[in-house]
Amino acid sequence: MKDFSFITSSSPAYIESLYQDFVKDPGSVDPEYRKFFEGFDFAINGGVPAARSSSDNGTTAVAELPPDFDIQKEISAYRLILGYRNKGHLVAKTNPIRKRRDRGANLDLAFFGFTDADLDRKFHAGHRVGLGTTELRNILNHLQNAYASHVGIEFKYISDQAKVDFLTNAMEKEFTQDLPLEKRRRILEKLNQGVIFEKFLHTKYIGQKRFSLEGGETTIAALDAIINTAGSMGVKEVVIGMAHRGRLNILANILGKTYEHIFSEFEGTAVMDQTMGSGDVKYHMGYSSDVKTDEGKTVHLKLAPNPSHLEAVDPVVVGLARAKADILYNSNYDQILPILIHGDASIAGQGIVYEVLQMSKLEGYYTGGTIHFVINNQIGFTTDFDDARSSDYCTSLAATVQAPVLHVNGDDAEAVVKCVEIATRYRQQFNSDIFIDMVCYRRHGHNEGDDPKFTQPGLYALIDKHQNPREVYTHFLMEDGNENARGLAQEMEKKFWADLQERLDEVKQNPLPYKYQQPELAWKSLRRAVETDFDKSPDTAISVEAFDKLFDAIMQWPDDFKPLKKVEKIIQDKVRLFREEGKLDWATGELMAYASLLLEGHDVRMSGQDVRRGTFSHRHAVLRDEVTDKPYNRLSRIEGATAQFRIFNSLLSEYGVLGFEYGYAFASPNSLVLWEAQFGDFCNGAQTMIDQFIAAGEQKWNRMNGVVMLLPHGYEGQGPEHSSARLERFLQMCAELNMVITNITTAANFFHALRRQIKWPFRKPMINFSPKANLRLPDSYSEKAAFTSGQFQEVIDDVFVGDAASVKKILFCSGKVYFDLAAKQHKDGVKDVAIIRVEQLYPLPQKQLDNLYRKYNKATWFWVQEEPLNMGAASFLKMNLANINFGVISRQPSASTATGYMKVHTQEQSEIIETAFGI
Repeated sequence: MKDFSFITSSSPAYIESLYQDFVKDPGSVDPEYRKFFEGFDFAINGGVPAARSSSDNGTTAVAELPPDFDIQKEISAYRLILGYRNKGHLVAKTNPIRKRRDRGANLDLAFFGFTDADLDRKFHAGHRVGLGTTELRNILNHLQNAYASHVGIEFKYISDQAKVDFLTNAMEKEFTQDLPLEKRRRILEKLNQGVIFEKFLHTKYIGQKRFSLEGGETTIAALDAIINTAGSMGVKEVVIGMAHRGRLNILANILGKTYEHIFSEFEGTAVMDQTMGSGDVKYHMGYSSDVKTDEGKTVHLKLAPNPSHLEAVDPVVVGLARAKADILYNSNYDQILPILIHGDASIAGQGIVYEVLQMSKLEGYYTGGTIHFVINNQIGFTTDFDDARSSDYCTSLAATVQAPVLHVNGDDAEAVVKCVEIATRYRQQFNSDIFIDMVCYRRHGHNEGDDPKFTQPGLYALIDKHQNPREVYTHFLMEDGNENARGLAQEMEKKFWADLQERLDEVKQNPLPYKYQQPELAWKSLRRAVETDFDKSPDTAISVEAFDKLFDAIMQWPDDFKPLKKVEKIIQDKVRLFREEGKLDWATGELMAYASLLLEGHDVRMSGQDVRRGTFSHRHAVLRDEVTDKPYNRLSRIEGATAQFRIFNSLLSEYGVLGFEYGYAFASPNSLVLWEAQFGDFCNGAQTMIDQFIAAGEQKWNRMNGVVMLLPHGYEGQGPEHSSARLERFLQMCAELNMVITNITTAANFFHALRRQIKWPFRKPMINFSPKANLRLPDSYSEKAAFTSGQFQEVIDDVFVGDAASVKKILFCSGKVYFDLAAKQHKDGVKDVAIIRVEQLYPLPQKQLDNLYRKYNKATWFWVQEEPLNMGAASFLKMNLANINFGVISRQPSASTATGYMKVHTQEQSEIIETAFGI
């Protein structure tokens, strides 16, 4: 938005002197002032540009001013207009319960140098708000109706003039118009539904938690209006994310989930199906449906399942929306709309909201704008907003991405509906985020068994006496003076009681018709995993012809592209390695996996910090022209490939980005979706997403997910922050075949592991503890034959020892420590110690380990790990590998993951190896 602070903060006398300078010579004043004064000329002349004549010195002069024109007063009137546009929200009557505190808006007439005597004075500034030359009284009333009634809008921080003009026009011209009778009927109908539902549950299931919407039932009318408006503007799908408050009401009255189905969950008799989970409480469940708008358009609705961790579902929803846009709508974001429903305390207090906002305009995470709807009941559990935030508003973070905020009184249903319609049109036109902050209240405590008067006696004394939104709106219609409106109110009053009686009599509803989407059909074609699925991995090899084609494709670039010399040499070295030794390094093996999936029609998406190059400069999936800086995707020119490789360097976020990728994989079972941490321990910042979604999502919500996490892991003397990806934490969460934990040592095995994610007839999250220094270790390279035959090897036996009967000791291990052990074994020619690599730790390859236990039946077994004894896989194996008696060789138990001193690290590592070989 244009910064007119030079007008609002300057004294009228100073501006008048500048105006006189402008009259004499427009070129003598600052360009911004000149534009401002030219606007006055335009207004004075009734919307016609001022007549001008050339003066002797070549400058221009304005037409002579009318005799009653007072520049000081006119400027004050314009300052008043700007004041209301910028700060009217500070005095708007948005709180239905409490009086708003004084935030120093300075919008009194006296502040602008006016008295009551000026109210009947005519001002040309009226042209600035579409009123023409008119009395100050009319200008003031117009501004108050537009910016300080039951709605206040924040948008002064927006720099895009088109957006400013859209919002100004919406508030000053459209907002004050009366709604047609049919729209009023629809609003009252939705309010009725919302109130009926809550009243029914409150009487039938006394004291049960339901996180009621009471006090904020206008949310139902608001969501209905968003969906209708969106449908009329080409939106085919709406994806919604929200926490508990009002969720059951929205499921019933927006998504059309039957009351019978919801009641069965209260009774504990619900059964699992394709649109519901069964392992979580009722107010966490997801749902999908197809609804008809009031214009007859079909809109697909999806409410994502969520945990109790507030706002954690936000990145999942936007990731899901992005995937749907890419897969179903050819990346046309106008056809899918994400809506995030926030609580006031959570939007202000949870940092994940900020992370999601920072994604909103980034190439890799763009969804065409999100509508943020805040059910602002002014309290978090028992905490008043005075103790919940430092900002003026719970939505103040919207300014970080220049997203406008419409603050609206939740008791004014028509104002709420107008706000959400404006917001929906804004989103569709500008593909940008926008917020609606609906200020309401919470009728009961945090849940229905909680007494809020313990901590908020005064507030709840007011709430007890306050009418619900349906009653408020009915009263408004009765008092409106319109006979049609009066009849409507009476008609809807009767319908209200009839509907309520039907619900009390438990009349059955018919579920809405539903047609499965393409990704859902793909999910339905999959099945749940069983233990025998993990006895042996499926065949994931590719043909020799495919290998040659893919290798050649990823090692070339266009003739007019000039990569950096250093990168060119790196790639030439990879080609030379293959041509001379027949081997592929780690990064090439990885890219070959992606390329092979693309050739087979499976999209691949990867994101994370610096993933295009790779944290350790190994991947180089996207090259840069050293002259033009133009990027080149090495997997973009594979002949015959019908799928896309999308790889994005992410913002510096773990929680938000991992959630986004989980959401993307949630909607795309036939795509390989990966997130790579810069260092493995960085996933600590995403622990909520790991605990609540990745580890538990299938059991809680009956939703499989194949997202892959790549976590660089290994003790290399880089200190406690860059050594461990916390293998023990992931293994502790493993049960019921919920995810796959791997620590892979060869390029080919990594290739097969990635391809296996798509080749399985089910989907599981895979967490791979990736190498760092070993990316360039020759022992991790693999020959061509390892890619063109076979499958993933869960366990790799020792090929160095010859006679199994002569083996006295077994060292079984996982990941990087294998190479240190093998180096010692080979250097000293040790033939009576065999080293077994456990490439997959969960699901534990029990049968394969049992076979090796029988093979080396004369040997003593030891588990060797780099991590301290209280970390790594030792505890997990002791608990789960009961049939094998083994000792543990590791670092001493430690509070920190690793030492920060290289000398100490080297000594500790040496002790592990020496102990392992009995030195």
